[in-house]
Amino acid sequence: MTAPSVFADLEPLLPRVAKPVQYVGGELNAQLKDWESAAVRWALMYPDAYEVGLPNQGVMILYEVLNERADALAERCYAVWPDLEALMREHRVPAFTVDGHRPLGAFDLLGVSFSTELGYTNLLTALDLAGIPLHAVDRTDEHPVVVAGGHAAFNPEPIADFVDVAVLGDGEEVVGEITDVVRDWKAQGRPGGRAELLARLAATDGCYVPSMYEVEYAPDGGIAAVRPRESAPASVTKRTTSDLDSWPYPKAPLVPLAETVHERASVEIFRGCTRGCRFCQAGMITRPVRERSLRGVGEMVDAAVRASGFDEVGLLSLSSADHSEIAEITKGLADRYEGTNTSLSLPSTRVDAFNIDLANEISRNGRRSGLTFAPEGGSERIRRVINKMVSEEDLIRTVSEAFAQGWRQVKLYFMCGLPTEEDEDVLEIAGMAHRVIQAGRAASGRNDVRCTISIGGFVPKPHTPFQWAPQAHPDVVDERLRKLREAVNSNRKLGRNIGMRYHDGRPSLIEGLLARGDRRVGRVIERVWREGGRFDGWSEHFSYDRWTAAAQAELEPLGVSLEWFTTRERDRDEILPWDHLDSGLDRDWLWDDWQDALAGTEQDDCRWTPCFDCGVCPSTGTDIEVGPSGTTLIPLTVVGGGPTSGGASAGG
Repeated sequence: MTAPSVFADLEPLLPRVAKPVQYVGGELNAQLKDWESAAVRWALMYPDAYEVGLPNQGVMILYEVLNERADALAERCYAVWPDLEALMREHRVPAFTVDGHRPLGAFDLLGVSFSTELGYTNLLTALDLAGIPLHAVDRTDEHPVVVAGGHAAFNPEPIADFVDVAVLGDGEEVVGEITDVVRDWKAQGRPGGRAELLARLAATDGCYVPSMYEVEYAPDGGIAAVRPRESAPASVTKRTTSDLDSWPYPKAPLVPLAETVHERASVEIFRGCTRGCRFCQAGMITRPVRERSLRGVGEMVDAAVRASGFDEVGLLSLSSADHSEIAEITKGLADRYEGTNTSLSLPSTRVDAFNIDLANEISRNGRRSGLTFAPEGGSERIRRVINKMVSEEDLIRTVSEAFAQGWRQVKLYFMCGLPTEEDEDVLEIAGMAHRVIQAGRAASGRNDVRCTISIGGFVPKPHTPFQWAPQAHPDVVDERLRKLREAVNSNRKLGRNIGMRYHDGRPSLIEGLLARGDRRVGRVIERVWREGGRFDGWSEHFSYDRWTAAAQAELEPLGVSLEWFTTRERDRDEILPWDHLDSGLDRDWLWDDWQDALAGTEQDDCRWTPCFDCGVCPSTGTDIEVGPSGTTLIPLTVVGGGPTSGGASAGG
């Protein structure tokens, strides 16, 4: 049966909302396949606004991978702003995709990618607007299977009532296997109904079906046991995609019609990280390191520029300068695009992986807007605790050379509220920033150099050594940041060149509740949503009072509380809500690393040292994949040629 477009009903509403262009679709490289020709139909959702969701690499990759299949189609959807939500409810317009404006309820699967837990309320809005029951237990064969993915899916327990399946790990291969399962079940006449389909999905590696597990709670509020039902596995292990050169996606990046947070072609040059930063969930759950070859990177950059017309290419990973052939990559790309409008960019870089030659290659087209580094901790002591061993001497030496070479601005990222942190650890950030300005002035001979310090509240995350750690209360974080601002401004001559950006600690505490919560937190999410919670990742929409009141009302009758889930330290033997979900990391190894953190003991990068037995490689059947690859960057000819050609014309 064809799913009709709802655009005829939607279009009259668009002049009445902000940024209506974000709902119309039709972007360059968007795809709209024939509904009837596909046996399996996916709606892929990023649960945030279009401007944040469209550039998301995960959704873009799955969108291409699925649409390459003759038997499947995928369309995209994003969270609608409250102004359009109100009009959709008034005029009974269901949640829709931006590609075909087809109702979400007509698809076989609704895949939702969670980069952050603060998007959970937006999922409930989408389900309700689509006419899909909020609770998985209430859905029938005719409703889409709701599949959660992304980093937050490594602890999906707070949304266990709302999703049918959570996928752990890389999605490129498993979405094809899920598609096969759904296709075969439909072709066989839907035997056993939805229950049979979910059982088949639970047997698919990397797929966790929460409804097939029973959680028993102890009198003290903790978890007594998690028991699989029927044929469900006792533990679900993450999926890991090897040989990234075989998965060169996205091949044709989407080009937005409305302004977005990143307007560039992004190429992931490697996946995973073994630096061992104890706070970093992304680094832990994406192990091991898997590099793209030099040739693979070059081909992806060329394809992306030609297909999109973007004039900037971001070389992305968790620590891009750690690629074993980063010098060859940057020089080869700078040579290829020299004299064009196509520029390169790197995300924040580790000081100890950075050198001025790399910076010069990245900025060869003359763009020197600033350099970004992430020391994370202000004092050497706290950097030992978090295993981010960047010395201040290295930082000062690096920025001095950069300022001497013509850079005028440096941005430094830090966290506040780290385990064992004291006021003094945070106040040392001010001294570091002052010395950066002094060094910059001395090296450049100018007084207009600037340093911006950006500070976020620390949230302990599952599958990291800090999963047992207490989270700092927002009052503690806010007071330390107040003292830091005073310390920065205590020297007016230096402080006037230092910018300070930070968020208060309240959203971080709620993120902590959602990150380390169990199934009981689901009722808090639902209550917040019913009371108007939307777009909780946006400060203008976030309400701390709404969350704390909901937590008090829903959790305290159960013998737990917001503080129980956040500011309380866990002991070694406590069953954590995600213990039955295997990121590949050995639990005992994580505990030992937590003890090393408390002792201030560092851990080396296992790419270049003997194995530390974290457990990832044997448990996931993969291994570290690093260069040198023995290939070269193919010297493809830039389309157009000449000094004014490049990204903008290459897509023509």
